[in-house]
Amino acid sequence: MDLSRIDLNLLVALDALLTERHVSRAAARVGLSQPGMSSALARLRRLTGDPLLIREGPVLVPTARAEALAQPVREALAIVERALEDRPAFDPASDECTIRVSCSDYSAVLLIAPLMRRLTAEAPGVTIQIQPRSADPVRSLRRAETDLVIEPVAVMGEAPLPSRHLFEDRWLCCAWSGNPHLAGGLSAETFAGLGHIVYSMGRGTPMSLADDFLVRSGLRRRVEFSVESFFLAPLLLQGTELVALVLARVVPLLQRMADITVVPPPLPIPPIAQTMWWSPAHTSDPAHRWVRERIAAVADELATSADPGA
Repeated sequence: MDLSRIDLNLLVALDALLTERHVSRAAARVGLSQPGMSSALARLRRLTGDPLLIREGPVLVPTARAEALAQPVREALAIVERALEDRPAFDPASDECTIRVSCSDYSAVLLIAPLMRRLTAEAPGVTIQIQPRSADPVRSLRRAETDLVIEPVAVMGEAPLPSRHLFEDRWLCCAWSGNPHLAGGLSAETFAGLGHIVYSMGRGTPMSLADDFLVRSGLRRRVEFSVESFFLAPLLLQGTELVALVLARVVPLLQRMADITVVPPPLPIPPIAQTMWWSPAHTSDPAHRWVRERIAAVADELATSADPGA
């Protein structure tokens, strides 16, 4: 294909259409009229030989060809934008930026809270916007719906995205300190017979990695509650014989919140390997790189600290 014969503004229009999935909103996004955007879509269809977006009710649904084009088009536009910017570096003392981070409340407490305390002094113009965990974090990054994802490796799988390992953590069994079944340890039989509180990201999404591991190992349990916050379970345990699985690094905080005790689980559960992921389009962005380095520094300190659940 001869690029000299292609209006590269069509790529800007395509990116807006795939992001908004609505002709009028896409037009407003890039400063075109609605007829102008409709004309651009028609030219894109002729150029690619594909309808790209098909109307289903009030929205436009991308075809498989459009889905395949979305990421490379967005990355190409980001590369061009960075190349044209007259901003060779990021000055944390004076520059402003917003970084959207998708993570659990567990990661927000361990990583983002210490980061924010540092940013107050080092980079007052940097805003961290915490987003709920996504059921499809890879797609969220590729569609530029978020900038950073902090998830265990097991959640992201073989995602072809740049990443950095942050730290590991291990699972412990948590119960109300008055629960008589934890005295002297916890057998697999007792553990399976007690009522359980499990962590889940919501309807249609999986349980935690630990709970998923126990299901796959064949351990049958009585799941009585499902919660969407790592920090809610200890409060629900009070005055009950219920148990839950928690991560060791937040045990000190949990013990300040509720009257709980922790013991090793009755069977070995694989630890989590917490990792930071981002879109290739942001790899060389000075502001994004600076924030990633600060998150990594917090994680390095956490990784070298003593295991609070030991």
